[in-house]
Amino acid sequence: MSILTRRGRVRRGTSLARQLLWLQALVLLTVVTTATVVAYLDARSALERAAEQRTRAVVESLADSPLVVDAVAAGDATAVLQPFVEQVRADTGLSFITVMAPDRTRFTHPDPAQIGRPFVGTVAPALAGETFSETYTGTLGPSLRTTGPVFGADGDVVALVSAGLTVDVVGADLADAVPGILGTAAVTLAVGALGSWAVSRRLRRQTGGLDATTMAALLEHHEAVLHAVREGLVLLDRDGRVTLANDEARRLLDLDGDPAGRRLDELGLPAELAAALGSAERGVDEVHLTDTRVLLVNRSPARSSGRTGSVVTLRDHTELQALTGERDSVRAFAESLRAQAHEAANRLHATVSLVELGRSREAVEFATAQLAAAQELTDRVVGAVDEPVLAALLLGKAATAAERGVRLEVDPGTSVGVTGIPGGDLVTVVGNLLDNAIDAALAGEPPREVQVGVWDDGDCLEVRVEDSGPGLAEEDVERAFRRGWSTKADPDGAPAGLGRGLGLALVQQVVRRHGGTVGVRPGPGAEFRVSIPLSVPAGVPR
Repeated sequence: MSILTRRGRVRRGTSLARQLLWLQALVLLTVVTTATVVAYLDARSALERAAEQRTRAVVESLADSPLVVDAVAAGDATAVLQPFVEQVRADTGLSFITVMAPDRTRFTHPDPAQIGRPFVGTVAPALAGETFSETYTGTLGPSLRTTGPVFGADGDVVALVSAGLTVDVVGADLADAVPGILGTAAVTLAVGALGSWAVSRRLRRQTGGLDATTMAALLEHHEAVLHAVREGLVLLDRDGRVTLANDEARRLLDLDGDPAGRRLDELGLPAELAAALGSAERGVDEVHLTDTRVLLVNRSPARSSGRTGSVVTLRDHTELQALTGERDSVRAFAESLRAQAHEAANRLHATVSLVELGRSREAVEFATAQLAAAQELTDRVVGAVDEPVLAALLLGKAATAAERGVRLEVDPGTSVGVTGIPGGDLVTVVGNLLDNAIDAALAGEPPREVQVGVWDDGDCLEVRVEDSGPGLAEEDVERAFRRGWSTKADPDGAPAGLGRGLGLALVQQVVRRHGGTVGVRPGPGAEFRVSIPLSVPAGVPR
């Protein structure tokens, strides 16, 4: 069952941070307990090794002492050795030191009543000349003892020496070490618990107190949204590296594979688009071009844990731009028809007036001349251009130019068959070039003229548009095809080039998509030349 928290987030069961805290506590307790047991066992082993070393050192020292050999040889071992051995035992802190005959008869012992009695323990290795250690239960109880031989002058074993510490003494030493072991374990446990609590608290802040099930569900929803959303989504870190790009973003940017972890300048994007995506400033509905698409880019900074990145959304504006171009073309055709209707009405009015004045001959001559001039352009264009969209565009632009006071002349060499180029692309290229040329001619001195020629040579479609305007400066030729650059002022009177200039960028996009070229001749009366390779479908007559 889920409940809604005060912050509006959904919680289910125990939070991930709390689960991690309990898991860390269990692991920490297990580790500390294991370490404590290991430390205890290691301390006991170390004390046993130390006890063995102490007893072995005492046994070897006494076995090499001439006093012991001489006392045993003189037959008065107890009287000579008992006080000496007890002094050594007191100085070394051992529980017992026993010097005995090879037959186990004790010469010395901490308890004088045990002198003369047989030694309790293993002596066979010592009789064989070996010094060895063992844990054995003797008259003083369980003890860790070392037993070794005493050699006479002839090399025979003349006596044995055994020294040891009782288990109680070793246990007392071990008990002294236990508080240190337990204290270290307690400090380690406290520090570990504090660290686990700090990590858990930080994790709780970062996960919003959500449990693992909820986080898994949110991740599934996150992935589903990323794949289902119709907008491209790109997340960037503060260094300009891509942290996430959904399927739509990869499609719109023509990316192969997952670009996560790569910088924008490593993705092969147009420089202007890469700079726009990586900008730290907020952007709203910015239009940018790739070789194949028109993209609408929105950009917003994003902050997470003190780090600043950005969120970029992309919308495919290509189809809308094409529809807009078609709409503009239809509007241009409608305007040209309106202009022609208006011009025809004026001519008809003049003709009727001449008839009313009784000058019928002049009326016929005037009407015939006007009809012939209009029909000449139509016949020339329709006869030379087999592409209906292109023919209609040229006629429409001629009428629009005439209404605006610009003479549009179609080159007599114009001749275009079936090109195989989509009509929308033809409208984009020729229409934008003519619109710019008419605007440029209006900015120049009379006579205001535009010349256009379109022809195909079998391999390429060639377009040439020249105007009588002021032209382009050398430094503006390259910038002319950048999105947003324009020689015209914006409608609100702002300086030129701040809010317009998409036409030539679209022309370059279409030409580049078809593998063609576009060139500009600067200077007074700019001339634009476009060359597009033709790929006419098989079976279509040229």
